[in-house]
Amino acid sequence: YVDSVTPEVATSNTLRYRNVSVNGSIQGVGEQYFRVRAIKLAHTLVWVFFAGCVLALPFAAWLGAHRLAALLAGAVALEVLVLVFNRLRCPLTALAARYTEDRRANFDIYLPLWLARNNQRIFGSLYFAGLAFALLCWLRDGGGF
Repeated sequence: YVDSVTPEVATSNTLRYRNVSVNGSIQGVGEQYFRVRAIKLAHTLVWVFFAGCVLALPFAAWLGAHRLAALLAGAVALEVLVLVFNRLRCPLTALAARYTEDRRANFDIYLPLWLARNNQRIFGSLYFAGLAFALLCWLRDGGGF
């Protein structure tokens, strides 16, 4: 089962044997299809890593693992810098766009459409809330690592 196919490859021809002619066509996917799928998988794995960092940040701070919280916050901050320098788009989106005409919000990542559309808004809010919570926990614990 294939949910959508871009780019599609198709060909048709006439097969003749003696006085019998049959028209036939073959439809399938080209190698770009598999490139898009590989990029989607890589993009999803990167997303899982950074979403995990965002979600783990307040828990690390709450448990007093302030170095871990700082490491998680720093990893996400690097991702944010990459996004800022790419006009708030993941570089993998531009790479996937080379191989397909599809431009839905989730054409380059295995996420539900609603989450792909609101990803930066949701996880940006969670990240900054997690940073604020981590700062409060750090101050609560005396401000040391």
